[in-house]
Amino acid sequence: MGGNLKMQSHHSVAVRLNEQMGAKKGFTFIQAYRAWFPKLLMLWILVMAYLSFSIYNYMDADNKVRRVEVLSSMCDQRARMLQDQFNVSVNHVHALAILVSTFHYLKNPSAIDQETFAEYTARTAFERPLLSGVAYAQRVVNSERESFERQNGWTIKTMEREPSPIRDEYAPVIFSQETVSYIESIDMMSGEEDRENILRARATGKAVLTSPFRLLGSHHLGVVLTFPVYKSKLPPNPTVEERIKAASGYLGGAFDVESLVENLLGQLAGNQAIMVYVYDVTNSSDPLIMYGHQYEQDGDMSLLHESKLDFGDPFRKHQMICRYHHRAPTSWTAINTAFLFFVIGLLVGYILYGAAMHIVKVEDDFREMEELKVRAEAADVAKSQFLATVSHEIRTPMNGILGMLALLLDTALSGTQRDYAQTAQACGKALIALINEVLDRAKIEAGRLELEQVPFGIRSILDDVLSLFSEKSRNMGLELAVFVSDKVPEILIGDPGRFRQIITNLVGNSIKFTERGHIFVKVHLAEPSMTMINGKLTTCLNGGSDEGVQTSDGCQFKTLSGCEAADDQNSWDTFKHLIANEEHRTDVSSNVSANNEASEQVTLMVSVEDTGIGIPLRAQERVFMPFMQADSSTSRHYGGTGIGLSISKCLVELMGGQINFKSQPHVGSTFSFTANFGRCKENAVSDLKKPKLEDLPSHFRGLRAILVDGKLVRAAVTKYHLKRLGILVEVVSSIKMAVAFCGRNGSATSGNIVPPDIILVEKDAWISGEECDLNKQHLEWKQNGHIYKLPKMMLIATNFGKGEFDKAKAASFADTVIMKPLRASMVAACLQQVLGIGKKRQQGKELPNGSNFLQSLLSGKKILVVDDNMVNRRVAAGALKKFRADVVCVDSGKAALNLLQIPHNFDACFMDIQMPEMDGFEATRRIRQMESMANGEINGGLEGVAKNGEWHVPVLAMTADVIHATYDECLKCGMDGYVSKPFEEENLYQAVAKFFKSKPDS
Repeated sequence: MGGNLKMQSHHSVAVRLNEQMGAKKGFTFIQAYRAWFPKLLMLWILVMAYLSFSIYNYMDADNKVRRVEVLSSMCDQRARMLQDQFNVSVNHVHALAILVSTFHYLKNPSAIDQETFAEYTARTAFERPLLSGVAYAQRVVNSERESFERQNGWTIKTMEREPSPIRDEYAPVIFSQETVSYIESIDMMSGEEDRENILRARATGKAVLTSPFRLLGSHHLGVVLTFPVYKSKLPPNPTVEERIKAASGYLGGAFDVESLVENLLGQLAGNQAIMVYVYDVTNSSDPLIMYGHQYEQDGDMSLLHESKLDFGDPFRKHQMICRYHHRAPTSWTAINTAFLFFVIGLLVGYILYGAAMHIVKVEDDFREMEELKVRAEAADVAKSQFLATVSHEIRTPMNGILGMLALLLDTALSGTQRDYAQTAQACGKALIALINEVLDRAKIEAGRLELEQVPFGIRSILDDVLSLFSEKSRNMGLELAVFVSDKVPEILIGDPGRFRQIITNLVGNSIKFTERGHIFVKVHLAEPSMTMINGKLTTCLNGGSDEGVQTSDGCQFKTLSGCEAADDQNSWDTFKHLIANEEHRTDVSSNVSANNEASEQVTLMVSVEDTGIGIPLRAQERVFMPFMQADSSTSRHYGGTGIGLSISKCLVELMGGQINFKSQPHVGSTFSFTANFGRCKENAVSDLKKPKLEDLPSHFRGLRAILVDGKLVRAAVTKYHLKRLGILVEVVSSIKMAVAFCGRNGSATSGNIVPPDIILVEKDAWISGEECDLNKQHLEWKQNGHIYKLPKMMLIATNFGKGEFDKAKAASFADTVIMKPLRASMVAACLQQVLGIGKKRQQGKELPNGSNFLQSLLSGKKILVVDDNMVNRRVAAGALKKFRADVVCVDSGKAALNLLQIPHNFDACFMDIQMPEMDGFEATRRIRQMESMANGEINGGLEGVAKNGEWHVPVLAMTADVIHATYDECLKCGMDGYVSKPFEEENLYQAVAKFFKSKPDS
């Protein structure tokens, strides 16, 4: 059925897979140039090497510049000092020349002789430390030679100690310092160079130096300084001739240059850092060394510095040359800096290369994952299509089975036949529920499960869930209870079906794995529930504090049943805070309530506590995994598929919450989850979307009741259900306290006594041994001076035997026992029966979703059923004819089009979706096209036949395909609603109530 459509859908999945794979073959920039990465890395290394070498050269050159600057500074410093000291000595010699001129020539007779000159120069030698000695040579012309020699008693000699040959002029030494007394009588002009120096000094009037030579005695290199001595004063600007004519002699001094320089270097710190040379460079082509070794090759020969020296003789040129003693040290700073730069650059390049390669790898992995994702999506789509097909094929015959069983149960059957039919119907519904769970899981995995947003009453849903398990819990003797905080709004906006599914799964698991104790469902807002009044916490229970109340069965745990629980959040120590908050909420939470009303979202905290076998520690990690049980024995002993908790977890997450649990083996488990719902504002719900709320009677409002229960948590739960009916409840822990409480009321106000209307006694409190005193206590109440109507007494029990019922009746208890689990509607029915308050519902008047109301909607309506399966047609026709509808069945979409040709008289059409030749979607589209054309011609004569002025027949989808036949897809093709097969009365009512109005029964 529908094979061609399924083959085409599988083919379309393969085509989409190929298209998606082809669309993702484009490369990114990094992927496109990945082959260049190694080459770029090598280029980067070469660039870093070049930059590192450049950095080294730059820093090394900078070091050399600084080295040159240091050498220049040190050399210039030494040259200046040498020049300054030499000039000081020259000035002293000049002063001595003036002294000779003044006291030898300008005084008559002369005040200077050899002895005086020798003694004076010796005493003033400290002023001339750089001179080895001074001497004075007198100018003698050849005509005066003989008289001069007779006057002095010796002959003028040459440098070689020979008598001087005849010359035009002589310069014999007549005065000398004792250190150079050996030059007395020697002609200073006998040497060629000396003669030129003397003549130049006489002509210029300035000091004149000789070239360096070896000094007699010390053999050090030295020079002779010569100053002219004039016998008369010269004019301000004398000419050369005037200088020559006035010259009378020459004063000379021998400078020891080597000692001078050694002296200077000894005065300077760090004199060993550089080597100093002093040269006479008058002849630049043949410089004469004055200090240092000319052929010395030690030290750094690559770096020299020259400093000029000015010794006062413009004719002679001198210079100082300096160089370092040692070669320049290795520039480790430059080497380390260049090396570190290279290493850092190399690391950066490697990091960039690694990042690029990592990006390439990530992109490759991403492409691979994309391919796997596309394939997985295709496989998921194929799986979903397979599940849709299988579910349709399974649900189609199940629809026939359940439908036929429902029709069978409406006939006259014997007791055995009805039992067999009901058993078969229950098994079929269980199979449908299992299929629904598997399909829900598939829809969740495919991301196609959408939650409804409709108003609903959470308290009625919880009561309905408890009613599902009421019989089983009674048979097992389990306390099954629910408590909803008063702060939880009456109406919420959300998906009631999915919320019911979560609660049903959790409670069903608890029932399955609990053999004693209790199962407790608690709902409150996800906020702190503690209320402090004047710094002290008060409770809503009377009769003393929680320490003063002892449980009747001796259990020491303050839980619902007295048995130990895995989590203490529902024990009395914690639960009393919530109760206290509820009791005093009107006093302290008015502002909070206003804020809550302004909020559009409500977050609920729901917990389901049981005292069952618990979950083994090794299995707790896989509790929420689908199709997983705690262990293999659990599946065999307790049954189940292990999918309920997995679906519940997914549904909770879809509701914006989280689910967790706390479990102890052999103690129990507590599952808690949060869920977000919308807050339903007043007058915001339309009539069609009004939720199914509790229809609780109002006759019990204001009644007073005493509840006898020794278990505080259980008493609070019972009080909660009684408060829903408007009953004022006082809680005591024993029957004696209840009687005493009534007595206090009677004695406190003798004229205005308000006795309780009813006393509700827990079975545990009754069987504790106090029943023997009940009649006497009632009599004592009557002896108070007034006659009052005795309050009715009712028992509350989980299970109740025949013998216990007789004992209770004998103890003046009412015939009606309130059986647990407590529900407000059931408690109201029991109280109504015992107290006789209110009127029973009339037999003909039922709820709007009852069969009579549905019959009033469908009675006389002509409905077309389109389905290719004969059994499904019979089931649908039987279900609709049950409500007096006129049903016509066809087996294909084409046949439906023929019957719905305008004009027609059908009121609605139930259309199957998956049919051969023409499916329900296509058939609906063509029906809407025909109606559109007819409505366009409505003025052409068909207006009288059309309903409400236009043609529109309601088309309701009817299919077992619960994955693809979604409500949105149905609306897209023009359908008006959706009914899933097999449909029940409530679903059918919800679908047709939108289009038909009820008629009163005739």
